[in-house]
Amino acid sequence: MNKKLIVVAAPSGAGKTTIVHHLLTVFPSLAFSVSATTRVCRAHEIDGEDYYFISAQAFRARVANNEFLEWEEVYENQYYGTLFSEITRLWAEGKNVIFDIDVKGALNIKKAFPVEALTVFVKPPSKETLLERLRNRKTEDAKSLEKRINRATLELTYEPKFDTVVVNDELQKAFADAEKIVKDFLEK
Repeated sequence: MNKKLIVVAAPSGAGKTTIVHHLLTVFPSLAFSVSATTRVCRAHEIDGEDYYFISAQAFRARVANNEFLEWEEVYENQYYGTLFSEITRLWAEGKNVIFDIDVKGALNIKKAFPVEALTVFVKPPSKETLLERLRNRKTEDAKSLEKRINRATLELTYEPKFDTVVVNDELQKAFADAEKIVKDFLEK
């Protein structure tokens, strides 16, 4: 089996998580890479399934021990990253790995695995649509929402650095486009 990495990234609110969950139901050879984070666990999330929730101190210790394939301080004192152990665990299970991460992390994975990794940028139909989606989530306070909007605006500029793009305007079409991209990559 070829050990492949499918790295899906997008600004918050573009629909990458929805697309990744769909791809996991379509391709049994895929397994989800659980990221580590220092942010607070939300009510619907499960430690070890949605994220590995760890303290900032533990995260920094793992960084110092070179345990991360990629990591970033996304917001002040709020870290996210991919542990090498997660990739090796999934590859040992005979799975190809799919990621749902931020744009900088995606590009770092591609840099580390230029042949094995495919980077997919999920793009909203417009910046205005993305901002509306973020506001409609109602999961953030005003200050947090402003941070997400500023970050999303910056992340939209990363699109040209990705191998391929899926426009998430009409969800069923985005699913079909993502399925074709992944199928073609896995069959290479």
